[in-house]
Amino acid sequence: MQILRPSDKSYQRRLLDLNRRFASDPAVKGSVEEILSAVAKEGDAALLRYTKKFGGPDLEARGIPVTPQEVASALAELPAETAKAIQAAKANVKAFAKRSLKKSWFMKNRQGAIVGERHEPFRRVGIYIPGGTAPLVSTAVMTCTLAATAGVDEIVATTPAGPDGKVHPALLAALSLCGATEIYRVGGAQAVAAMAYGTPTIRRVQKIFGPGNSYVVEAKRQVLGAVAIDLLPGPSEVLVIADKKAKPDWIAADLLAQAEHGHGSQAILVTDSEKILTGTAKAIERQSKLSKRPAELAKALKNTLLILVKDMDAAIQVANDYAAEHVSIATEFPGEVSLSLHTSGAIFLGGLSPVVAGDFLAGPSHELPTGGAGKSFAGLTVDQFQRRTSVVMYDEDSLRASLPFLETFSAIEGLDAHGRSASIRLKK
Repeated sequence: MQILRPSDKSYQRRLLDLNRRFASDPAVKGSVEEILSAVAKEGDAALLRYTKKFGGPDLEARGIPVTPQEVASALAELPAETAKAIQAAKANVKAFAKRSLKKSWFMKNRQGAIVGERHEPFRRVGIYIPGGTAPLVSTAVMTCTLAATAGVDEIVATTPAGPDGKVHPALLAALSLCGATEIYRVGGAQAVAAMAYGTPTIRRVQKIFGPGNSYVVEAKRQVLGAVAIDLLPGPSEVLVIADKKAKPDWIAADLLAQAEHGHGSQAILVTDSEKILTGTAKAIERQSKLSKRPAELAKALKNTLLILVKDMDAAIQVANDYAAEHVSIATEFPGEVSLSLHTSGAIFLGGLSPVVAGDFLAGPSHELPTGGAGKSFAGLTVDQFQRRTSVVMYDEDSLRASLPFLETFSAIEGLDAHGRSASIRLKK
């Protein structure tokens, strides 16, 4: 944990360093290029080889697809409280998504032509669910529910299996309950490659969704063009803006909640109160001893930063420069502060709005821009599972009314065939 005060000599430089940009690790980039090329050429054989190479199970013996019997068993064994939690989150995500769905529409332009937009779901999408140290059931709920609500017919999920070749039963159940139509026990860059290029077992998809480690994110970046992708979400981030009215214990809990994701995660407090700064530091020390993930937490706490600023305006400037995945506003008037924030992935208003509610239950997707991408990108929404197509239809009257303008543009740009392609239709 690091504390930064205006009196520190490196204060301004450290603040500038927070305004960072995503950059690929050359070693990761090279490894991913090799994996993508191998999967594109060798198909399933490369999936088997790389899964085994990176400590995964023997998929040749186990099989790449998760069987219907495995899914049925996971559903049968699902604890009632887990099922209730999944269904509660699914209901909120679905209700939120329905409000966001884009509808097709049509109108007449000034010359009488019919123009409009057609919004339709992708036919086949791929969703990557990280495995690693924790089964991200919430990610399955967030992404699959959005895809199903958008009307996607084929929802392909890939996720790493454990050493025994099994996928966590709660994750399997969540994928099934939320709409996944195919599930494969493969992870890493090789899973992204399979979805992008296709193999004999995993047919290629139109668009890939979901977070992952640096290799997964780099793989998504490299396959862009062969398929569409949602965004490039990296390690988790939270920034808390707090004034003297905030509760240090609550702030510390929010910081630790994101920090426990492990290496690369970053938790930041920005406050204009020395009392809140020191109180939060002490609360972090106390609460960190309660963690069931001490190794992951220890790595992330090295990146945890507590920043003292002169006033709320300065706090807002730091937040806008950093562009955090999650911003929690623990101030007396959180709504007022939020109006000045323009780069956050998600905003949580007031002390009683913990980030964990957005992670698991509230309704908006928890897949959000990281690494400063919030300055340009929004988080995952249901309309990203839809394709937009513009529609144009002229009749004789509207084309005739448009012809002078079409011919003018054609003449200006020196493209006489353009104008002729319109005028020829009006000759008797």
